[in-house]
Amino acid sequence: MRRTSFGIVFVLMFAALVFAGCAKGGGGGSNAVLQVRGSDTELSLVQKLSEKFMENNQAKIAVTGGGSGTGIASLINGEIDMANASRPMEDKEISQAQDNNVNPMEFVVAMDGVSVIVNADNPVEQLTMDQIGAIYRGEITNWQEVGGNDQAISLYGRQNNSGTFVFFREHVLQGDYSADMKRMNGNAQIVEGVKADTAGIGYVGIGYVVDENGNQVGGLKVLKVAKDENSPYISPLNREEVLNGNYPVARPLYQYTNGKPEGSLLNFIKFELSETGQNIATKEGFFPVPQNLQQQNNANLGD
Repeated sequence: MRRTSFGIVFVLMFAALVFAGCAKGGGGGSNAVLQVRGSDTELSLVQKLSEKFMENNQAKIAVTGGGSGTGIASLINGEIDMANASRPMEDKEISQAQDNNVNPMEFVVAMDGVSVIVNADNPVEQLTMDQIGAIYRGEITNWQEVGGNDQAISLYGRQNNSGTFVFFREHVLQGDYSADMKRMNGNAQIVEGVKADTAGIGYVGIGYVVDENGNQVGGLKVLKVAKDENSPYISPLNREEVLNGNYPVARPLYQYTNGKPEGSLLNFIKFELSETGQNIATKEGFFPVPQNLQQQNNANLGD
């Protein structure tokens, strides 16, 4: 996320190497290592949560990224204890899991307002969903067509194993991405690309565009987005508008386990959803789980 510098990624890669020889932990003993893999958007958040959890528990947790598709495939293949996913599992993925005797259990760890960003020098302040979709489909190619400078638009997006790539394509584009889009490895690369490109536009999780005090990071502009031209333009920086669903690109951030979690995995999820865990999610720039989804979490936890 915003603080997922290459240094942090290196630490995570190192952790993955350290734990590479360890089997997934499940509800095992104190020497077991819980393996968590998937969403780049959730990577830093779950890393922070695991670090805090391990301070007061015997459990060991290895958190790696790779994208939501990678995490879900690893869960289906029985390689990990929990998948992070910034999109829901598809029906065909659930069927594949069940064919492998894996029973996906869904939890929501936080809420995200997917943020459409441009360079700070771009005069455009807001766009409709239709305009954003047309830009990413390659139908609008010059900023002048949406009130900006006479400048060709430069597209920044994710690779197809990213949950954000899939979410944005289904909820905003409703079509295929332009072949001209630069496919970046992670949110942090999109942020850096747009900061350096006055013609750039990108989409990232809200946690990558604000600091720990909720202030927008420098060099970027977070656009307001409207459902259509007759609807109000809303910023994802407005917490209440994201949580009440008025911001049109809001989404839950998911985690999937194989069946009802037990042992250390159960305790870790309960910690994530506790007041302490949700405060960490908020400090990382995301939003707490709303009550209706918390009830779903409780039901899946058996509480």
